[in-house]
Amino acid sequence: MIKVLVHTLAFLAITDGLIRVPLMKFKSLYEQLIEEGQLKNLLMNQQLKSDGFYNEPLLNYKDMSYFGQISIGTPPQSFSVHFDTGSTRLWINSVYCKSEACTMHHLFNPEESSTYYSNGEPFSVHYVSGSLTGVIGYDTVSLQGLKVTKQEIGLSIKEPGKHFARPLHDGIMGMALKKPGGMTPIVDTMIQENLLEEPIFAFYLTNYPGQGSEVVFGGVDPTRYTGEIHWVPVTPGSHWQLVIDGFEIDHQETTWCSNGCSAIVDTGTSLLTCPPQFVDELYQKIGAQANEYGDYIVDCNNLNNLPTLTFIMNGAHLHVEPSFYTLVYHLRNGEKYCRLGIKGSHVEYRDGQPFWTLGDIFIRQFYTVFDQGNAQVGFAKVA
Repeated sequence: MIKVLVHTLAFLAITDGLIRVPLMKFKSLYEQLIEEGQLKNLLMNQQLKSDGFYNEPLLNYKDMSYFGQISIGTPPQSFSVHFDTGSTRLWINSVYCKSEACTMHHLFNPEESSTYYSNGEPFSVHYVSGSLTGVIGYDTVSLQGLKVTKQEIGLSIKEPGKHFARPLHDGIMGMALKKPGGMTPIVDTMIQENLLEEPIFAFYLTNYPGQGSEVVFGGVDPTRYTGEIHWVPVTPGSHWQLVIDGFEIDHQETTWCSNGCSAIVDTGTSLLTCPPQFVDELYQKIGAQANEYGDYIVDCNNLNNLPTLTFIMNGAHLHVEPSFYTLVYHLRNGEKYCRLGIKGSHVEYRDGQPFWTLGDIFIRQFYTVFDQGNAQVGFAKVA
């Protein structure tokens, strides 16, 4: 089975009051296939089912995510989980699960943990690209220098399909704001147990392979950004949802967000997603053309002349430069392949407003601070 190579995390605690998490970036399988000229063959060899739909391909090239090692239980059992600000639940593959997806991962065994307990309450979760069901339990979760006790955890029982079989993660650690009546995100538990100096965590992402990116818990690292942090209020009990007051292309105002647009800041989405009712016009204004792979590509020799995209939020003009919203692949023959890191959102509107997702493409441009205590997200230009 082809596996997707993705970003991974390694943990390191420091003594300045922050828990620092270095991030490591690897090439995705998509990047390797593009560079080796093999993507076309893989896509052409997908088989058409009798009901008229293609089998779900093993290749999930847009599932590029950030991963880190956590430990669960006593004694600790280690797992690689996806750090996701677009969801709230912490769930892990468990020995209860007999689905195909669970045969390819480390499985949590609650019987081997002396600190685990459960009342058998069921849970289910649905993502855009997959779903699962399981049972809720409680146990100790350790992240290097942090030890979170009595953390609510979802243990998977059924994971239909192959979506969770492909990624390298053993589960997902949701870091969104808690919804009323929902599971308690681990950051909330950290705050309740007074483990953080400040109820804040921040992401610094780079485009470079290997080390360089990081996330910190308990504050911000001023060496990672320049200028001031621009704060934007978010809706309490949301997935870090905020309002975009205006959107510009090449410093020219559009009417797309004249009455406000809705957006979430989501490390679980690798791309920048645009409301689908606007995305074709955006491609046209950028000068991108669709190719046979379904990508929107641009002339690699013209990247410096592509327009700047500007998001206006709470008085701040946040400029996303073409070097950040384009993805450049270096082919073995010495040529380059350049595609946009932008696609249409899966829904047109959220809360009555056009809906964007500010994924990793956006976050790489800005040091991004998630302030849980004040229900706001801060953006500063990366250093």
